[in-house]
Amino acid sequence: MYDKQLSRAISEINELCRELTHCQKCAHGPEVPVIGSGHPLADIFLVKYRPIPSETSEGVAFFGRSGEAIMKSCQKLGIDSLILYGTDIIKCAGVPEEKALAHCPLYLVRELMIVQPKLVVVMGEKAVAAFNRLNFPLAQEIEFSPGKIQPLTPTSEVLVTPEIDSSLSGQRQKTSFWKAFKVLGEWYESLPPY
Repeated sequence: MYDKQLSRAISEINELCRELTHCQKCAHGPEVPVIGSGHPLADIFLVKYRPIPSETSEGVAFFGRSGEAIMKSCQKLGIDSLILYGTDIIKCAGVPEEKALAHCPLYLVRELMIVQPKLVVVMGEKAVAAFNRLNFPLAQEIEFSPGKIQPLTPTSEVLVTPEIDSSLSGQRQKTSFWKAFKVLGEWYESLPPY
């Protein structure tokens, strides 16, 4: 059963990535849209607001400092990186925000429906605001309360953290991010072992 689900999820994520890389809804210029990365049936789904230059240059979400910080944090918490999937709400860095928010969230909804995570980690106030406008089926509105696990749908929860990219620029910001993100370790430890 799991193998069939995984095969379906891989196929659907690959199709979504093809559509995204050929998206013509916005004039994004020479920049490549940024695709999600990670396990297609991940338990933990990481969401940032928009890509940074390192992600845009590679076309992959969480490429660079933020991805390295997440991996190190997960290692400290004993979380297997194979149960992570990361993406951005806005997929193209060079598109005006209002245009991107009219089209990009539709890709995010599809990613969520394919991956079907147990926990979504939404990073930053702008990401929370955009996430609340998704009209994701059965989703409850989430509040910007870093470090608090909140119900999202009947089968998933959400953890809000400060925005990761700006959190890497100073010790106080890193501490705030870590304080919220480490709740993920407690959540992970409480999962049943099957």
